Amino acid sequence: MTSPAHAEHGAEELCAPGAALYERALREGRVTAREAREAPCLAGLGLLHPSADDRDAWEPVAPHIGLHRLLRASADRIADERRREERLAGMLVPLLAGGHDDARATPTLTLHTTREHIGEAIDEAMTDARELLAIQPRSTYARVTPASHEPAIRRDQALLDRGGRIRVLYQHTLRHAPGIAARYERLRGDVEARGLDEVTERLIVVDRAVAFVPARADRAAALEMRHPAIVGYLATTFDRLWRLATPMYPETVPQPSVNGVTPRQHAIAELLVEGHTDAVIADRLGMNIRTARVHIAKLAAMLGSRSRAQLGYLIGRSGILDRAE
Repeated sequence: MTSPAHAEHGAEELCAPGAALYERALREGRVTAREAREAPCLAGLGLLHPSADDRDAWEPVAPHIGLHRLLRASADRIADERRREERLAGMLVPLLAGGHDDARATPTLTLHTTREHIGEAIDEAMTDARELLAIQPRSTYARVTPASHEPAIRRDQALLDRGGRIRVLYQHTLRHAPGIAARYERLRGDVEARGLDEVTERLIVVDRAVAFVPARADRAAALEMRHPAIVGYLATTFDRLWRLATPMYPETVPQPSVNGVTPRQHAIAELLVEGHTDAVIADRLGMNIRTARVHIAKLAAMLGSRSRAQLGYLIGRSGILDRAE
């Protein structure tokens, strides 16, 4: 039984009362058996053991020996888990592809946990590719430095030189970004870019056979997918978004305003009516929050709104959202 001072806790934890008793045992050379029983975590962690010459006393294990044992035990547990993972993978991976022998050589789902590995996987997938479909949100583009564009440009040009084609979707806020225009002016071949008010998270589809999507919010990890059903679904989704998008390159098509309301303001109005905050609206439309607030202020002035709640009501009554797409 534990003492009131020694609360219940995990078997592999060292609590404060236990640490204090262990420190005293090191200082005095031993503690009583009753004190040891009141702090069972010390015996559980191998930091106390019964004295060989006194049945009523427990002696401490030297800290460096105790630490070594605990770390070794931890390493053994990790090794056991890894062996368990390998056994499970050996049993289940073949089933993901119907039990074919090549399932182990080409898994249908692969997690890449570093940016370097992601780049290498994309390079490998594009070695002999003839088609690249991509969705690039504004946040993705903002994190890319000019120098880091070079490997991607060389990779894309190699695909175009093989007679392939490239299709890329961006948010409308990037339609006049000088960096994007400069990038496409360097590419020679069948390459097009289009824009939408909103796009999905980053997506890369190569030859409609392999797809890459972020596995973490910071995009430092990516999931590579080779399952035909999943990749086919993503490619079809891209095709449908592509048909709804407005050309950006090689020729930018301006978005016409309707009754004085620009397409950007129309998109903002839709999100306002849904009740989204300025920050969410800016993120979904790929603009900074100041620009979003400028457009919101213009809508408010146009409709004579004096509050955020009234603005949503007036948007609904104005018919702005009823215009033909």
